[in-house]
Amino acid sequence: MEIKILIIEDEMIIARFIEQHFYAFYQNIEINIALSVEEVDNYMREQQPDLVLCDIQLQDDCDGIDLMVKYKAEKQFSLIFITSYDSKHCIDRTIAVNAENYIIKPLNESRLYAGTHIAIQRIAQDKKNRKISPNLSELTSAEIQVLKLIANRYTTKHIADKLCLSPYTIKNTRHRICRKLSLEEENNALLTWAIEHQHMLEN
Repeated sequence: MEIKILIIEDEMIIARFIEQHFYAFYQNIEINIALSVEEVDNYMREQQPDLVLCDIQLQDDCDGIDLMVKYKAEKQFSLIFITSYDSKHCIDRTIAVNAENYIIKPLNESRLYAGTHIAIQRIAQDKKNRKISPNLSELTSAEIQVLKLIANRYTTKHIADKLCLSPYTIKNTRHRICRKLSLEEENNALLTWAIEHQHMLEN
């Protein structure tokens, strides 16, 4: 699963520098760049980032810390600040929003890698653990029932007949299960997952 990274930086040259090196450092990442508060708002409205790298000194009315206070109240994500500020007061403010690190400009390859590597590896491990041990509590009892039948290699038509439902209803249920388990709806991904995790479904 890809790690979604949002870079909030009002200088495009710096943002592209970070993006370029991240693609060199890491695999399975998706990077978006926001150059203004408006672009951050637009992204956050539609997306859920795993990691945000945020400049503190933005050209908008609010600084990066104030902006992150707003979004930390609404979403869960890891946060690293990148800035030219190095005062104790500024660092203390970043701690208040649970920032994982604080990287001082000017940036270079080593400083960027050292400041982000631990967070990236932790996020990747968390995603791996969630994929291995999915939270089945998000599924309804009806969805669990369908998933058990899928694990037993019942087709959509057979499941519909057994539960006295329409194939269309079962198809929609399969789509919902895929979304909740973060599975691609192709190449029999749901069938493969159900068979591999059949032991969990019997608990």
